[in-house]
Amino acid sequence: MKRVGFLLKVKVDKLDEYKKHHENVWSEMLAALREAGWHNYSLFLHNNGQLFGYFETPHSLEQAQALMATQEVNTRWQEFMAPYFDANARPDEMFQELEEVFHLD
Repeated sequence: MKRVGFLLKVKVDKLDEYKKHHENVWSEMLAALREAGWHNYSLFLHNNGQLFGYFETPHSLEQAQALMATQEVNTRWQEFMAPYFDANARPDEMFQELEEVFHLD
């Protein structure tokens, strides 16, 4: 299982809304993530908008993203979430993958 860490930047004026939407992620989106091999998925948000994401997958980040890209619900979710980020792209296309340098088993 590959561990993937990534960074994104949420607009500071949208932090509360962003967190609220993640209290009740659409059930069909959760199912699509699981079907695409995204496990133990977590998001951590700093009050400056820095977002750290983590998940485990049998795939590379690119493969995991490609599997999600085939899901219609993912397209809707990414369009819904796009206004919360600074760039003019889908959030799932802006991941800045981090290199894993240590893991305590």
